[in-house]
Amino acid sequence: MNADYPKEFIDLLNSVEAKRPRTVIQHILQHGFITSQELKDTYGYNHPPRAVRDVREYGIPLETYRIVGIDGRKIAAYRFGNSSDTKNTLAKSTGRTVLSKALKQALIEKYGSKCFVYFEPMDDSLLQVDHRIPYEIAGEQNEQDTKLYMLLSPSANRAKSWTCENCENWERKDADFCLKCFWAYPEDYEHIAGKHQRIISIVFTGDEIEDYNRLIEMSGIEKAQEIIKNIIHEHLK
Repeated sequence: MNADYPKEFIDLLNSVEAKRPRTVIQHILQHGFITSQELKDTYGYNHPPRAVRDVREYGIPLETYRIVGIDGRKIAAYRFGNSSDTKNTLAKSTGRTVLSKALKQALIEKYGSKCFVYFEPMDDSLLQVDHRIPYEIAGEQNEQDTKLYMLLSPSANRAKSWTCENCENWERKDADFCLKCFWAYPEDYEHIAGKHQRIISIVFTGDEIEDYNRLIEMSGIEKAQEIIKNIIHEHLK
């Protein structure tokens, strides 16, 4: 496939040495595309959007589209975009890593050391900085403006990435749509990935864990949410 791309583009692809983005690049070079399922099953990357972002941060354009997986469901697939759109952002990417440390500290000082989605206080080292509107949709954003970023626990970050990638807006790329989404602004939203829904995340800690265990014993994990909803409904009557 190398012959299908300009030499400058191939040189950029070959210059990537980091294992995860290089794995994605080499697979696409060999097969023409890579799927989210292959990233998980073949290479053990349980967070496909992160692996794809690694490639894009080297200035390599990737297109996201949908194909039908082996189980009949639509899954995400990635291929190289227009090579003329390539811009070498290696220095910029490195600079962003340094800025992210300052940005993270600024967010912690402003909002406290807690996850924006689960409202769970946690150690600073566990929190991750993320764009409120995904980089893949809004592109580069001003890192000096803390309003554009959020702090997430690792599990919340994974959940957000999966939801965003499987949202109807992932290909449409309407930033205004994201502005009204729970995953961008959980403190003030109108929809959850386009669905008319509301969500409350409940984290059990300390002595509350015993309540959680009793709830699961009583209802089972699949019906626990229904039980909680019924309790709230009866309480608000």
